[in-house]
Amino acid sequence: MSVLRDYATAVSQPTLPFASTARYDEVVDADGTLRPAWRSLASLALGLTREEITRVDGEIVRFLADDGVSYARAGDDLQPWRLDPMPFVLDAAGWSRIEVGLAQRAELLNALLADLYGEQTVLRDRLIPAAAVVGHSGFVRAAARRASTEGAPDRTPLLLSAADLGRDAAGEWHVLADRVQAPSGLGYAAENRRVISQVLPGLLDEDALHRMDPYFAALRAALIAAAPEERPHPRIVVLSPGPLSETAFDQAFLANALGFPLVQGSDLVVRDGSVWMKPAGWPAKTPAERVDVILRRVDAEWCDPLELRAGSRLGVAGLAEAARRGRVRLVNGLGAGVLENPALLPYLPAVCEHLLGEQLRLPSVPAWWLGDADARRDVLPRVQVGDPDLEVRLIDDPRRALALRPEELLERIASEPHRFAAQQRLPLSQAPVWGGGGAASALPITLRGFAIRFGSTYRPLVGGLATVQGAGDAAPRTKDVWVLKADEGDADQGLTDVASLPTTRSDPAFSPRALSDMFWTGRYAERTEDLLRLVLATQATLDQPGAHSAARTRDAVQVLLSALASLAGRREEDPELEFRSLLLQAARPGSAAHSIARLRDAMEGVRDQLSGDTWRVFSNIERAMRALRSSPHPHRTAESAGRMLAAMLSLYGVTANMIRDAGWHMIEAGRYLERGIQLSRLLADTLATPRSVRADRDVLESLLVTAESVVTHRRRYRGTTRAADVAELLLLDPDNPRSLAFSLAALRSHLAALPASTGSSRAERLLDQLETWLAEIDAAELTLVDGGHRPRLTEALTEVVAQLEQLSDAIGHLHFEAGPPPMSLDEISLIEARP
Repeated sequence: MSVLRDYATAVSQPTLPFASTARYDEVVDADGTLRPAWRSLASLALGLTREEITRVDGEIVRFLADDGVSYARAGDDLQPWRLDPMPFVLDAAGWSRIEVGLAQRAELLNALLADLYGEQTVLRDRLIPAAAVVGHSGFVRAAARRASTEGAPDRTPLLLSAADLGRDAAGEWHVLADRVQAPSGLGYAAENRRVISQVLPGLLDEDALHRMDPYFAALRAALIAAAPEERPHPRIVVLSPGPLSETAFDQAFLANALGFPLVQGSDLVVRDGSVWMKPAGWPAKTPAERVDVILRRVDAEWCDPLELRAGSRLGVAGLAEAARRGRVRLVNGLGAGVLENPALLPYLPAVCEHLLGEQLRLPSVPAWWLGDADARRDVLPRVQVGDPDLEVRLIDDPRRALALRPEELLERIASEPHRFAAQQRLPLSQAPVWGGGGAASALPITLRGFAIRFGSTYRPLVGGLATVQGAGDAAPRTKDVWVLKADEGDADQGLTDVASLPTTRSDPAFSPRALSDMFWTGRYAERTEDLLRLVLATQATLDQPGAHSAARTRDAVQVLLSALASLAGRREEDPELEFRSLLLQAARPGSAAHSIARLRDAMEGVRDQLSGDTWRVFSNIERAMRALRSSPHPHRTAESAGRMLAAMLSLYGVTANMIRDAGWHMIEAGRYLERGIQLSRLLADTLATPRSVRADRDVLESLLVTAESVVTHRRRYRGTTRAADVAELLLLDPDNPRSLAFSLAALRSHLAALPASTGSSRAERLLDQLETWLAEIDAAELTLVDGGHRPRLTEALTEVVAQLEQLSDAIGHLHFEAGPPPMSLDEISLIEARP
């Protein structure tokens, strides 16, 4: 049975529990027929069965996981991004009014922003109460320009804007909120389109709807044009709060699509009134790359710890002064957040006529600023009776309605009325949303529209990001937005005037923070791989016939379990439970799950530098973990560990195709340094104490398997497996990629290729010392037994680990920035709240 036919039947029968006659339906008209936008899709769309939609929904989940698409609401962990298989469809006629309204609103907000930080005519003429503006935290006094001292204010401070839209019961669009501080969602919208086009390729000919690529080209051109005129080849960056941000994927996608570096505040520094990229080796090395345009995704109050929020680790000290001097263009300006103030909504019609000489085309949702006595007279009686159609919000936190009892809310309003605004709750339009239960439910929906300043006017994105309301998911449930062309020959996005930009080569340098993330990417990748190999080798030894009764096998298993314990401690006495803990418990330091989580954190920090295939590694690992959690059978542990190892090995293929720049060299340096540490610890744990010939043979065999050198050993050495031969192969063989000698040589070549290396730095000197010492070692002497132990081996390997850790510190001191690690906004808020 067709899902949409069932849905159309249900919404046309108001007796059904989820039908609502008070809502406008985006698919079904009041007479039960399909709306015009869906009629052109009728033959294909109505043919989608429950089985087909279920298949498509599963493929969407898999594609999004493979791309590592995630979102985190404030205070929550990262959650998978949600995309409904049924798109949100508008025809050309239906879109036209939205497009005109979005363009006008962007122009209005730009003019208002310029006025509020310039002549302030709207305040002087009392079109907007001054208290509604200056009492809002988004009004940044440090961004105000005084014409007498600093020249005329920027007349086009708003380059990118967004607005959340919703339809009322009559089908009329209203603006629910403006998003101009650091508008998010363009990356998610583009990802939604990419995924839907893959899982529903036959639903609609792509020539019939507007592609998004030209819009990103226009945004790129607009950012380049925003640079100071004297800069012929401007440098543009995307400023992110970091991988802990709730929309980190969106920021990285945008940076990748535009071809601009994704940076954090710690990557930048203000010198001589301008903003510069910190070079590798900072602060010893002088900055050489000036930044001209910053597309910021950090809220204004966190952007400058000197003038805005003291103690912020997300911004750049002196950024506000650099922007005032016109040395750097911020998109959008530091003061743009005042436009997200819901207290402005009731005054915008008059402001539009004052600043633009036009009537407002796209009305706002009915709203009241409670600092106004007349508004309070209208609103307070409704608050007192708990009117469900009224939402009261703090003007500084407009994204959530206050969930307070009426008497508590009245008390708070009475004490500080200027801090509150009220909005009418619209009966938002509804659309079919697939719930996985075999039917589509009618749920309310909003549309986020975007506009950019391109040339001399604002150009809305033909499309947007539709979000399901009230779905109760940790991450938003969204829909791809299809705007059908009036004619297939129409230009995509209506953009025929995006001029080809002159091609210039740019090789952006890596910041110290980015190099650090790359280095730890290599280290955590190697640490994860080595532990997984050891788990598999231990499991294989334990699974040998008679393992639970043969003393020699028990000895071998205990040796390997002790080696695991030295790396990650011991949580469980039962080996099977211990293996599961090592694979699944991300909160356990040293476990494979912990290393995988830290690996992902490091890679999120440099997502713009990495191939999209990178995130398939983590989706494959998560599938293996999910299978292990759901199965109690012992064989599943080895199977899942093997799948996790295969996923980690695929990371080699991804990094092998990277350009051989400083980032790649740093990944490889971290990988080989960690390999040396892990190998040395493993050898010390397994070879320090000799046992019976049979037990030693089992331990050495497992050691060779773990070090991926068993085949080489069998081909090279005949007869009994000896500790001296294993030590020679794994410590001294310069041709064995898993040996310590090979790792040190590889580490040397990668360090030498890094920009801050001089050939005589401390890191390189320590490496010289270690290689010289290793060249003088004799494997046979090193493995001699004395008093039932191999004291020389233990002492030597302990010293190797210590020197490699010193080497790691020296690399960090030379190439990375010393300072506090990045923190989430929630962590910073908790610190500030402490007495």
